[in-house]
Amino acid sequence: MGGRVLPTLNEDGTRRWIRPKPSHGAWWHRRRVMAYALMAVFFLAPHIRIFGKPVFLMDLPRRQFTLGGFTFLPTDTLLFMFVLASGVVGIFLVTALFGRAWCGWACPQTVYLEFLFRPIGRWFDGGYSASRTADKKGQWFTPRRIGKYITFFLMSLFVAHTFLAFFVGTDQLYRWMLHSPADHPTAFAFVVVFTGIVWFNFTYFREQTCLIVCPYGRWQAALIDRQSTIVAYDYVRGEPREHATKTRDPNAGDCIDCNACVQTCPTGIDIRNGLQMECVHCTQCIDACDDIMRKVGKPTGLIRYSSQDGIAGKPKQLVRLRTVLYPLVLAILLGGLGFALFFKESADLTVLRGLDGPFATESDGRISNQVRIKLTNRRGDDMAYTITVDGLADAGVGTEEVAVVIPENPLRIVAGETRTTSLFVLLPPRAFVRGERWVNITVSDPRGYRETVKYRLLGPSGPATGGTP
Repeated sequence: MGGRVLPTLNEDGTRRWIRPKPSHGAWWHRRRVMAYALMAVFFLAPHIRIFGKPVFLMDLPRRQFTLGGFTFLPTDTLLFMFVLASGVVGIFLVTALFGRAWCGWACPQTVYLEFLFRPIGRWFDGGYSASRTADKKGQWFTPRRIGKYITFFLMSLFVAHTFLAFFVGTDQLYRWMLHSPADHPTAFAFVVVFTGIVWFNFTYFREQTCLIVCPYGRWQAALIDRQSTIVAYDYVRGEPREHATKTRDPNAGDCIDCNACVQTCPTGIDIRNGLQMECVHCTQCIDACDDIMRKVGKPTGLIRYSSQDGIAGKPKQLVRLRTVLYPLVLAILLGGLGFALFFKESADLTVLRGLDGPFATESDGRISNQVRIKLTNRRGDDMAYTITVDGLADAGVGTEEVAVVIPENPLRIVAGETRTTSLFVLLPPRAFVRGERWVNITVSDPRGYRETVKYRLLGPSGPATGGTP
């Protein structure tokens, strides 16, 4: 049995190089606007600041993640979970409603390949026909193609540096670019490796990333149903196919079997074979077919955005399990994120016990408790925090017998940083009831932040009049 098994594989097992013929129709123009806007966001985002912070920064050395001017710290696991889960469910919802709109309109693989690398490649090769001719002749290292490979390398280098800026910030990136790679070997190695990956992907691997590496095409079977909007061929109207000739059967379908949809497909499939894993919903086949239909005097839309049930003539059902469940889950996640952000304090306070033991007895007989204060400054600027301890003196304990030693008070913390300091509380043994005494530890700053933690001091057991919780 003959025939091609994979779109990118010839019958003899060799690589089939796909050189899609551009179809500059209405959908292509819309996608081009979207693609250039997304590229602008990618290249400019590291340089844009909101409230003095980058729009997006994954600061791994400091373990911070900044998005839209808000910084997530290592203690923000819940917030980060809400953000990631909302993004995943959002993509699921878009897929359930509009099929693989992400793949065809917003995926970086499609955006850069179809609107940056492939157009430049065709320009170097001398156009669509010249590219195919050079492939057939095996002309892989002509001066034109060598120039193309060098240009692709420079573009990949720029993409790699921009991508690195999302992890280290533009200020650090500029400093590294002006110094020897020996001063920052890890960052230099990252740029070298990532540049090679980008160059290999867009120069050689190309559409195989979508067909082999990316699992999204395989997920679509579970994410969409027969009511989901997809790029579909109207087989009811198009079949049976017959070439446009003078003796064409008047009962034949509108499809003239010109293969324009196949020639323009960036993954090499035939959309007329129905919904396929390899289809990225790029709409190129829509533009190609509409152009042919206008030339032969037929209505456009033989290939169009529709659904499997829509092509079969079944009514549209807006309310379905997917269209109810996904928005509900997304609303819960976004509501949880908003609630967590609204009630999030401007600092994170953790009170910990000392490392050397529950308590110690000083030379004057008093009991010493070491308390560690771990504090994270979530504000965008440096801050000084004041620490106070209340609930130490009462009728049985005089103020002259109580001492609180705080080596650094107020505690100064750089924006986004975490510091740990210690304080020592000294009390006479009779201040403890059954080996404990409860106090209030309060941390505040000049801008209104104030948080109080009820803390249990430990001491010797014995009858006394001590504090109670």
